[in-house]
Amino acid sequence: MRIRNVQCNNYRKCFEIDTAKGSFSFPFSRAEVSPTVKDRVKEVLIDRELGSEWISYSLESGKKGSIPLDAFLDYNRDPEYLTKMLLHSLTVDALERLKNASITRRELSRKLRTSPAQLYRLLDTANQSKTIDQMIKLLAVLGYEIEYRVIREKKRAA
Repeated sequence: MRIRNVQCNNYRKCFEIDTAKGSFSFPFSRAEVSPTVKDRVKEVLIDRELGSEWISYSLESGKKGSIPLDAFLDYNRDPEYLTKMLLHSLTVDALERLKNASITRRELSRKLRTSPAQLYRLLDTANQSKTIDQMIKLLAVLGYEIEYRVIREKKRAA
């Protein structure tokens, strides 16, 4: 996914982007180089050198900053992005456990009742076509105890 448009909203004190999935905002206060009332955004643009997946901006003081698309998706709690990050984390955990396990990959694929090629796809951190269900099965075979936990967000004071 690429950023199609970016703008600076001084009234809401945030950067706003448009993508194929919709619009997302990111507050100035979360940026590494944070704009202020005394040091406003002079210029903001889509960074084409980084595949149109970053925005870059400069402040009146000359300071410069960049924000990746992932930061917008994370801040806005995009469900697809959060799923992708969870799958990546589960894959890294599986790879770590596999390093220290006494089981071969062929035996692991037998226990999962899948092909070695499918197992390699599950262990590929760049592969996004796997499901959480497949990863939980893999981690269970590797000896992890799986525990689901849903944490309710605390209500904010008015």
